[in-house]
Amino acid sequence: MAATRLIALHINKGKTVAATLKQRLDYSQNPEKTEGKQYVSAYECDPETAWQEFDLSQKDYARIVGREGQVKVIAYQIRQSFKPGEITPEEANRIGYETAMRFTKGRHAFTVSTHTDRAHIHNHIIFNSVTLDSGHRWRNFYFSGLALQHLSDLICLEHHLSVIIPRKPGERGPSSLYLSNASKRSRIREDISLILKENPADMEELLQELRKKGYEIKRGKYISVRLPNSRNFIRFRSLGLGFTEEDVEKILRGDMQIPPLRQAEYQRRTASVPAISSAAQPLQIDLLIDIRKKLAEGKGKGYEYWATAYNNKQQAKILLFLQDNNIRSVEELSEKTKEVVDHYDDLAQSVKMKEGRLKEIAAIKKSLIDYSKTKEVYAGYRKTGYSRKYFEAHREEIEKHKSAKKAFDQFPKGRIPKIRDLNAEYAEIIADVKEERRELKAAREDMKLYVNAQKDVRMILGDDNEKPKHEKSI
Repeated sequence: MAATRLIALHINKGKTVAATLKQRLDYSQNPEKTEGKQYVSAYECDPETAWQEFDLSQKDYARIVGREGQVKVIAYQIRQSFKPGEITPEEANRIGYETAMRFTKGRHAFTVSTHTDRAHIHNHIIFNSVTLDSGHRWRNFYFSGLALQHLSDLICLEHHLSVIIPRKPGERGPSSLYLSNASKRSRIREDISLILKENPADMEELLQELRKKGYEIKRGKYISVRLPNSRNFIRFRSLGLGFTEEDVEKILRGDMQIPPLRQAEYQRRTASVPAISSAAQPLQIDLLIDIRKKLAEGKGKGYEYWATAYNNKQQAKILLFLQDNNIRSVEELSEKTKEVVDHYDDLAQSVKMKEGRLKEIAAIKKSLIDYSKTKEVYAGYRKTGYSRKYFEAHREEIEKHKSAKKAFDQFPKGRIPKIRDLNAEYAEIIADVKEERRELKAAREDMKLYVNAQKDVRMILGDDNEKPKHEKSI
């Protein structure tokens, strides 16, 4: 795997062409970075005098074409960085030489210096902007950097190295390995995973370790935990596959491995960049086509041929999906599908309840504000002995005040909430809703995979008429 970058080199302010070239070439050939210039190679020039040769060709070009003093780009630098541990310095230098030769088509002199002073081996390739015959300059065309990356990928594949898979912006992970706003469920999963690695004896010991970390535990029909300084309890069953009560019990008994941390919305996005493989893209399972039904509706042989090939691909995806999730029977698939659907339903219900609470808070805040704004007007109304004339003059304010006062009757005397407390609760619920909406989106994708896989397996086995209660239309 190699990441590339193309950089145009200009004349440094206050320096000549020769001085600028010498500075850049000396840096690239630094003996401390290239192990005593052991990994320096060149084409149509001597690495020691390359800066002088490049300078002479620049002057020849200016003389031939009559553009002396108009030189803008004197050379180009290619930085080519390889995945740590995947390549040796010797091979990196050879690949850099081949990349430069094929990119310039052998028309420009260049040097290749391989640096080994970092964890990732990388090449500094510097090629002269003027051709070998000094009659032309290299043209930096549109998307030249993209063309360079494609060439580098092709050469890497020819040398049996991995390449970077291009991904859509929405599929890319964060640039930092340190996740700043990890969700509450992500933190809980991480803490549970760390405790499970210490091999606790049973669920009670695991919960006791959580208490030591500051968690509050609530036992009932379901086990719920609350993070320190958090307002809401979160059930184990809403933490996703591998962290439900049943899955944790299986892990404690040794019937199941500790699952990798999902970290909510970062799932499938924070993994290291994969090499080219069928699993590099997110798996999508679509419903199989009932070919017989389609043929009965009048489809022809061409459609039958296409649909057969399509179904074969879908069946291969289903098999891969079942293997990746260690599902070995129809019963296990049904059980897992039910867990995924229940997880989605729990999240959807939680989001609905929190959104309802947000509306309640907004209504209470409005009543408090209306009450405060109309308090003096209503006091004047009372002083006038509830004068009809005063009422008509201040009808809107008085009605707002009465409506706000009526809304407060639901609270015990002296327990009306304060705006400050309502704002704090509103902000916390908003953060929770945003987090759960992201998790809901990921849970929906999981549910779609499992439900479609279950439908397709039933169709393959010929029992498509039996529909489980938990099955949903996606």
